[in-house]
Amino acid sequence: MPKLLSIAQARALVRETVVALPTETVELDAALGRVLAEDVVAAHDVAPFASSAMDGFAVKAGPAGRTLPIVGESRAGHPAPRALQDGEAMRISTGALLPDGAEGVLQVEKVRVDGDRVTLDDDVQPGRNIRAAGEDLKAGATVLRAGQRLGPAELGIAVEAGRGELAVAVSPRVAVVATGDELADPGEPLGPGQIHNSNATTLAALAMQAGARVFAVTGAEDTQDDTEEALGVALDEADVVLISGGVSVGPHDHVKPALEALGVRQVFWRVSLRPGKPTWFGERDGRLVFGLPGNPVSSMVTFLLFARPALHAMQGAPFAMPVRQAVLTEAVERQPDRDEAVRVFLATGDDGRLLATPTGPQGSHILSSMVGADGLAIIEAGPGGVDAGTVVPVEPV
Repeated sequence: MPKLLSIAQARALVRETVVALPTETVELDAALGRVLAEDVVAAHDVAPFASSAMDGFAVKAGPAGRTLPIVGESRAGHPAPRALQDGEAMRISTGALLPDGAEGVLQVEKVRVDGDRVTLDDDVQPGRNIRAAGEDLKAGATVLRAGQRLGPAELGIAVEAGRGELAVAVSPRVAVVATGDELADPGEPLGPGQIHNSNATTLAALAMQAGARVFAVTGAEDTQDDTEEALGVALDEADVVLISGGVSVGPHDHVKPALEALGVRQVFWRVSLRPGKPTWFGERDGRLVFGLPGNPVSSMVTFLLFARPALHAMQGAPFAMPVRQAVLTEAVERQPDRDEAVRVFLATGDDGRLLATPTGPQGSHILSSMVGADGLAIIEAGPGGVDAGTVVPVEPV
């Protein structure tokens, strides 16, 4: 039996195998969650003009106590028709264009209006309550970089930069195949020896969170023919196939021989990881196949460590999310021969350091250990345990 790969070695092989997907141009309302494939440059200053930060009166700079005639108004979308002269005031709304000649804005709470005249109850320094042109973005500035995932703020700034469309990576097409005679569909009554098929749901959800389009979630019975048929259909359409279960060496584990029969090249099998030792990875004509263990936690952990980075890289995003360093709040037993991914809650301590607290029992079948987990604390293999207070690397969940 070949030596187990380390987590880092396995991830390096995944990275080397990934081929980036092509790009497409979409309108902004279809770009949420997609990965940007171009830099976005501001076409103009934002704001494009000096404006008021307050509802109030635009005036020349000067002392409190002045009483000035009100000679007009500038409101959002309707600028004042003329410049402001010495000894005058103009009403102005938040966001409205600052009239030519105005040097500051005094908010309504600090004035007294009597008919067509206003008395200023505070000094007005040059620039008071004025938003300068280009204060947010300067024309020609790069405001978004290729490889960024587009959230609501990124879409908003793209609009401010003058864009209506963006070039983004094509979303990977993902098929999920859950193997096992014991699996029952969600919500269905359980027969003797059956369990509900949670892996198909969690893997599909994880893939969608990583920017993929899940087009098929299917099952396969524990036979060579049924496994080969289900995987063959998935491979014909998917960029990535996620398989749950059937990757070990038992008499009813048919995934590896089925993949071999379908011409899928094995890149690696078995990782020095708990949970997740029997993880399998391969490819056929650029299509990636992840054979993930059937235990619910093992399935999720191995997706996060190996499949999620691949989906990110296929879209031009960074392969791995930043690893954080955190202080264990409890002692953790080491595994003698495998690194362990301990599910943890993260919090900031009184001293500002990041704290990692195990979520509870860590068995690979205990899916509740993933509920609310913020990260996977990677505990290196070795004798004994890791004491509370030890700093450990944490992969984000």
